[in-house]
Order: sequence, then C-alpha cells, then structure tokens
Amino acid sequence: MTKLLTAAQMRAIEQAAIASGGLTGLDLMERAGRGVVDAVFAQWPELAAGSFRAVVLCGPGNNGGDGFVVARVLKRWGWDVDAFLYGDAAKLPPDARANYVRWREMGAVAQLGKKTLEDAAFPGQCALVVDALFGTGLVRPVDLPLGALECMPKVGQTHRIVAVDLPSGICSDSGRVIGSQTNVVNADLTVTFHRAKLGHYLAQGASASGKVTAVDIGLEDIGSAPERTVSCVDGPSAGLAKASDSHKFSHGHALVLSGSQCNTGAARLAAQGALRVGAGLVTVGAPSDALADCAAHLTAVMLTGVQDGQALDHVLQDGRINGLCLGPGLGLDRAADMVQVALGGVDPRPTVLDADALTAIAVEPALFEMLHDKCILTPHAGEFARLFPDIAKKLNAPASIGPAYSKVDATREAARRTGCVVLFKGPDTVIAAPDGLCSINRAINDRAAPWLATAGSGDVLAGFITGLLARGFTPMQAAQTGAWLHVECALSFGAGLIAEDIADEIHNVFKSLGL
Repeated sequence: MTKLLTAAQMRAIEQAAIASGGLTGLDLMERAGRGVVDAVFAQWPELAAGSFRAVVLCGPGNNGGDGFVVARVLKRWGWDVDAFLYGDAAKLPPDARANYVRWREMGAVAQLGKKTLEDAAFPGQCALVVDALFGTGLVRPVDLPLGALECMPKVGQTHRIVAVDLPSGICSDSGRVIGSQTNVVNADLTVTFHRAKLGHYLAQGASASGKVTAVDIGLEDIGSAPERTVSCVDGPSAGLAKASDSHKFSHGHALVLSGSQCNTGAARLAAQGALRVGAGLVTVGAPSDALADCAAHLTAVMLTGVQDGQALDHVLQDGRINGLCLGPGLGLDRAADMVQVALGGVDPRPTVLDADALTAIAVEPALFEMLHDKCILTPHAGEFARLFPDIAKKLNAPASIGPAYSKVDATREAARRTGCVVLFKGPDTVIAAPDGLCSINRAINDRAAPWLATAGSGDVLAGFITGLLARGFTPMQAAQTGAWLHVECALSFGAGLIAEDIADEIHNVFKSLGL
C-alpha cells in the first residue's frame, strides 16, 4: 500500500531535508516547478511539441513560488506565459520571493483579484491554466470565484487546468472545500510532490484533483506513528493464492445468515461472494420458510436451518465455522436476535456486520457494547450516521477552516469507540482499526467504478470480506483486500454491471494477479 501524507507530515519531511543540509528550499521549489512541467508534457505530449500560451496563477505562499518556476520553465520552452499574483509580492516567503524576482527578469506579473476572474480578464486563448495559488497550505476560505477558470477562452475548444500540489479551495487533509463550493479549482491534472495527500482521495478533493501524479523531488520519508499513518489501498494483502497441497478445510468455513422467505437475495449474494473469494466452504443459515428459496438458487453453497438465535447458537457449536456474516436482507427483528448470539460467547467468531445488523446495533445500546476486535462494521453514510450521530454531525458540518474534520478522522473515531474495524463505504471508502491504522480504497478518477452503485453491491462486498476472514485474513486485511477486489471486479466487468456479476468477475481479477 502507498503511504499518503497530511500537510503537517509533508512540511516535516521538507523541513527535515532542509535541516540535513542536503537540499535548500530553493532546490525543492525548482524541482517542484520543473516536475510540474514534466508531468504536463507526459500527460499531454502534444503540448511539448509546440509553443502555446499558459496562464499561471500564483498565490501568496510557497505554492506561488512553485508557480513562478513553472512560468519560467514554460517561457524557456518557447511558450507565451501570463503570470498573475494573488497578494503582495513584498510579503512572499523568501524562496517564493526569490522565484518571483527571477520571473520578473523574464516577464511581467499582473495582479489577480475577484474582478479578474469574474470578467475572465485574461488576454487571448490559452492551452494551459496553472493553479499555483494555495496548494496544501490552505486553512481559510478562498475569496476568489475560482470556478470561472473553466470559462476562460480556449485553444481548440479546450484548455487544461493543472493544480500544483492540490486544487485551490480544497483542504489538504480532508478533501473538503473550505468555504464556498464555487471557490474551488476543478483540475484535469494535479501534480503533487513526494507522495499524494489525503485530500486527493477524499470528499470533493477526489473529483477536483482529476488525475493525480506524484513527482519525486528528492525527499525521504521520516518516521510517523502508526496511528497517524494513512495508506492508499493499491493491491490485495498477501495470501490470496491457494497452496497446491491444500484442501477445502484449509480455507475456512463461512456462515451467512439469511432473511425470511422472499428476502434471501442479499444473503445469497454475500454467500456467492464468500465462496468466489476463496472460502473453502460456505453455508447459508436460513429460517425454514426460506430454505426452498435458497436451494433453488444455490448449488455449491450449503444450507442449514437457522430459525432464531437459539438455533444459531447450536450451529456455532461447530468450531470449523470461522467467518460469520450478519445483516444482508436479515430483517431488523431477526437481526437483533442473531447479533446478540453472534457477538456473545467466550470466543466469538470473526464477524462482518452489515445492513440490518448495523441498524439493530444502532438502536440497541447493549448490542453496541458487545462489539469486539474480531468484528468489521461496513456502514454506508446513512448507516454511519445512525451508528455515530455525533461523529456524522461533525463530518457533515460546513468546513470553515483547515485542516477540516475528515472522513479519515470520523472513521478512526468510530473504530476507537467500537473497538473494531470500521469500513465506511463510498467512492472514498475509508477503513480504520481501533489502533488508528487507516487506509483509503478509492473508486475515483482512473479507478472510478460508478456501476458499483447498484442494488446488492454492498452485499457482495460483505461476502468478500467474510470469505477472507474465513481464510485467515485479519479483520483489517480482509476489509482492505475485500474492498480493493470489489472495485477491481467492477473495473474488469465495465458498464452494465449488476450485483450478480461482481462475484462472477473475480476469476478474471485473480487471473490478472497471476493466481
């Protein structure tokens, strides 16, 4: 997995590099500006093949200094460059001021204000707009109508908007817009430095960033506490392959509880997911009136009668059952009874709690108190708000200053409160453990999977995670790998995906992994 950084962590890395004496701030700024131009030409090779016009918008901090380097590099490439400064040149930080002076030896600097943007007062057409206004340092609302950049005169009916480090208006740590939703840059390409930031993959920052490219500028990571580390899930955990000398009991036995007659579809989807992801055996536990429904649709998945909590307790006497899924299609009354049994006992099973099980826990404090470190909660935004109304209130409050409260903050707080892994679903799915370890599984930009927004999709995800638990994955590994496979299946299948296709597509994903 790839480590992501907060603004504070990035500043600490830069300061450590400068303090070591190996690099100066000017060195880093020069490498950053040149890296932006290299990334632009790599993304759009046609721009490297000729001379065009660029508008470079520079802000009052070091991000603006990066912008002046970009302007200088493009000018030397033969481009026409118009540079604008938001703020007072005399108040620029020393390194940014030095690059402002270097640019002034090559070209003029116009003042950027609200009227400049409102009137689109940029002469002529341009092929490239460079947003070097605020970057990762933004802590207050931007008083500029930045959305107007999309209405500038274009070359060939299009221009490219490139953000330096982070689109202006976006909080680096949360991905949220600080202040007005119209005062934000929507970039086609964001060029960041050393490592991507949390804001590139969370909330509005995910869409505003466009494609994200991280440029190496010669920095090295410094240690950070695991509870402050956030990673991007970019592949499965080890252990997906099956050994040639293994047998079905080597890969665990998952039990998925079903709803009543005519309410078995969600459990069946979860069961198929658990089986396809590699659990050795999968059983659906259903009430007597639903067994025929399940039998008509399931072949490799086994069936057993589970009428109530007492029956579940009897089934769980089989110690070989080592992964449990409760919630999909279960019904609220049935869920409350089953959750109490599943979470009880001296050695409770690894358990995925989804859908109706989450609602049951939200309305019954005694069940909430029974949660343990082998549980995984998989709420979407509505379920999260029912489980953690105070946390959701903080997350949904308008972001007026930065760093703003983020989905990472919310999921970590929920995991600490429950003592178990929480997977907070969405295009920016966040997964957190009680110790603070956290990751983001993105389904945005180059990994966008909009066809996952279909009924039953979450049931298959619950099944994937349950099957991985049965195979021996830790709760954090199972949640991360299950979420990643879920998106990969959607990307592999493409448009027209429905829930039944997700589990069936996993064999192609496994093939692509060489399994």
